[in-house]
Amino acid sequence: MKTRLLLTAAALALTAAPALAQTAAAPATTPAATPAATQPTAAKPHFGTWGVDLSAMDTSVKPGDDFQRYTSGKWLDATEIPADRPSVGAFNDLRETTQEQLQKLITEGPADAKYRAFYDSYMDEATVEKLGLAPLKADLAVLDAITTKRDFARFMGTTAGQFGISLVDAGPYADSADPTTNVLWMSQGGIGLPEREYYFSDQFKAQRSAYVAYIERTMKAIGHANPKAAAKTIMAFETAIAEVSWKVADRRDIDKVNNPMSSTELMSYAPGIEWVALMDGAGIGLQPRIIVNENTAIRDIASLYDKTPLETLKLWQAFHIADQAAPYLTKAMVDSRFEYVKTLSGQTQQRPRWRRAVAQVDGALGELVGQDYVARYFPASSKAKMEALVANLNLAMADRIKANDWMSEPTKAAALEKLARMDVMVGYPDKFRNYDALEVKASDLYGNIKRAGKFNYAYMMADLGQKVDRKKWGMNPQTVNAYNGGLENKIVFPAGILQAPFFDPAADDAVNYGAIGAVIGHEIIHGFDDQGRKIDAHGAVRDWWAEGDGKRFEERAKVFGDQYAKYEAAPGAFVNPDLTMGENIADLAGLLVTLDAYRKSLNGKAAPVIDGLTGEQRLFLAFAQVWRGKAREDAIRNQVATDPHSPQRFRLLGPTRNIEAWYQAFGVKPGDAMYIAPEQRAKIW
Repeated sequence: MKTRLLLTAAALALTAAPALAQTAAAPATTPAATPAATQPTAAKPHFGTWGVDLSAMDTSVKPGDDFQRYTSGKWLDATEIPADRPSVGAFNDLRETTQEQLQKLITEGPADAKYRAFYDSYMDEATVEKLGLAPLKADLAVLDAITTKRDFARFMGTTAGQFGISLVDAGPYADSADPTTNVLWMSQGGIGLPEREYYFSDQFKAQRSAYVAYIERTMKAIGHANPKAAAKTIMAFETAIAEVSWKVADRRDIDKVNNPMSSTELMSYAPGIEWVALMDGAGIGLQPRIIVNENTAIRDIASLYDKTPLETLKLWQAFHIADQAAPYLTKAMVDSRFEYVKTLSGQTQQRPRWRRAVAQVDGALGELVGQDYVARYFPASSKAKMEALVANLNLAMADRIKANDWMSEPTKAAALEKLARMDVMVGYPDKFRNYDALEVKASDLYGNIKRAGKFNYAYMMADLGQKVDRKKWGMNPQTVNAYNGGLENKIVFPAGILQAPFFDPAADDAVNYGAIGAVIGHEIIHGFDDQGRKIDAHGAVRDWWAEGDGKRFEERAKVFGDQYAKYEAAPGAFVNPDLTMGENIADLAGLLVTLDAYRKSLNGKAAPVIDGLTGEQRLFLAFAQVWRGKAREDAIRNQVATDPHSPQRFRLLGPTRNIEAWYQAFGVKPGDAMYIAPEQRAKIW
């Protein structure tokens, strides 16, 4: 049961990265060799002479009219989005660079390395073509033999970590009441389009049509007698699921999704599914405590399942098995799938096969290749400097809490306790996972994918009912991202993001505070955003706010949300403040915290002026460089509909225009397009 929970972690980057979705993240079992990076510290900054690409700026634009164009206008005009990518920008470009680093590491690695064999199996197109659809047909034969709904429910359970789909997704995570123990978290599933809105909104008509056409092609490819009718049946079933599913904004509200039940209570509440068989298939068994997220949706989906003919369910399952297997099959299957997928992203070309191969190795053998990655690319000096920056940002956040003028003293004390207990992890885990039990064959891509899925699922599920290991990572060391661990009250910064433009040891201090400092602040603030504030210092979900403080927080958050509701990311597609509130708060307050920390780092001295720019101007320019980017319209629409992160433009403009120091740094005045009167600016943390 593939997890799609939104609450388990708050990530920094363009796509949310829930901890439960990272099957590579599991308690380490082998001692780690201390990474000893081979490259020297850079002699000069990666960008310009002090860390920012000034050639990107368009100074003909007033900073107060459009800070994105002022800081990156020439770059925006000159940069084209490659045909195989949905977007470009600092995050995207660094991910491309990291993939290149990984490919070099993989292909230059030992011939007997598992990650080399996995990569080679992906690149062996000749063998894949020779096998044709034979591997897939073996899986479909198992489905075809099912004759009862009970057996079908069991089969849905077996799709966990394998090809196929389930009406619910589940995995272990810290108990909302007792965060020292892992319990089962369950969420709605069953649909193939990105989110429920894709089934109903007029703006996604083209995507719906492409999806139905893809279903039809897939059913024809696997030998169905009437693929057109099958596609219509499958789409009707998924539309019915979407109808009763929760909207994505509701799914991130911890008050709404925190619905504990036992297995017995779940069976009574949602009797339409044979839960014993489903959980048995997933290797879970009956549970004393399940956090049932979208409870009414799961109840109604169970009822829908009860009313749906077995043959419809088998059609739906057959399509999803083939869909998920398609990337590892023939070129015809790969191309057919891309013909649909490109409508979600706007891409016109498939990613190069080697990049797809690296991404697969990264997902399946993340910490195995990650251990070698940090040894080659992540110097110990970067880890030490990063840890010092985190400590400085923590001090700045503590001061900001103490100086808060709308919060009572008891709530301040509780907030300070939470901050003090927040664990910090930088670069890589203390111990790396052991992959000895995973069999990898250089000529068996399909088998490798299935074995890795089963291996990583079993590794994840081993946590169920066990004590929470707070040292466990939810991202690989090479990931270009960062996250706040939610109920684990920790912040994690993988080595992958600790590269320019986010972190550059040779850059001016103001640049690192504006870039990686804002990332650090962002993750700290997730512990105090609209959902993080509902979790206490120990990770338990409870209201630790004194009377009146919570209401004042919500009033201030609404001011900020009302601003975002007016941002039109694409024609007719406005940012959803209910979906993006947590990330927006983290962007704003994270930038304020790093600004405070930078000022503290000066120890009362004036910041140097470089190239005519003050320290605070350089900090804001570095922040802008991190969020410069361009995206295709389809990709933007997808993000607005599905992602708790606002599009990149508004991650820059939204925070800065609420910060007085930005107005002072760039002389922004009334009448400028971005100007907000002081009394109308958002003031939260």
